Amino acid sequence: MMRATHTHGTWRRLLAATLPTTLVLLTLVGCLGEPEIDERWTLVEFIGASPGPATAAPGGQPLDVTVRGRITYRQIHTGFFVAEVRYSPNIPATNVVLDPLQHTAEIALDVDRILANSVTAGRATRAVTGFDHLMQEFDLNFTAQVPDSLLGGGLYLLLYMGEGEEIELQDGTDSLVVTPFPSGPYEILHSGYSLGIMP
Repeated sequence: MMRATHTHGTWRRLLAATLPTTLVLLTLVGCLGEPEIDERWTLVEFIGASPGPATAAPGGQPLDVTVRGRITYRQIHTGFFVAEVRYSPNIPATNVVLDPLQHTAEIALDVDRILANSVTAGRATRAVTGFDHLMQEFDLNFTAQVPDSLLGGGLYLLLYMGEGEEIELQDGTDSLVVTPFPSGPYEILHSGYSLGIMP
């Protein structure tokens, strides 16, 4: 009887001694959940740009665009870094969720959708290659030709990565064709925002 009491008391002391450590470990495991997506996917972001978000550009006129962008790599990527103004005749700004200060899969998918349903109004590119944790910043400048009006569509300044191929034109000059990387399969968070057009 005395032996059983002694054993029971020993287990109580062991439980009391290990319980705080177990609770601390469980707390740490809960805090060490999966990182946010912008810490797992390659991040393409605006550091600064002109014109800024929601700026109304003169319709039918050339628009000078300057972009300072940054890539934070989460894996090896080789291709082109692109800043581009694009016009979509069937995707108005009210149908997409774009915010240059936010970096989510939803925003990246909306950029993909705009790229697949729009035409270029002007762009600048830079050949890039990078590896996990590398950060690169670039200054890009170009002139875009703004359409006369939106006609129910949208005008966007986008920042993305893609695969490039140089082709020779009939006049003997070279042109670069860039195919955007799909954000999901390549785990890249593209960015962008809408622009307006003055009536």
